[in-house]
Amino acid sequence: MALDPAVKKNWVEIQKKYDYPVNAIGVKIKPNDEKTLKVWREEGIDEHMKK
Repeated sequence: MALDPAVKKNWVEIQKKYDYPVNAIGVKIKPNDEKTLKVWREEGIDEHMKK
């Protein structure tokens, strides 16, 4: 499932501000929300976490 490029770009910019997983609107992703976490990892958003 590919994300729209505009959504992915926005999500990456939001994720850069946080050191924990957030969704595309900046809300923390709950550990039991496997569906969102799967997309988060597959799209490479996890690589942009604040270190």
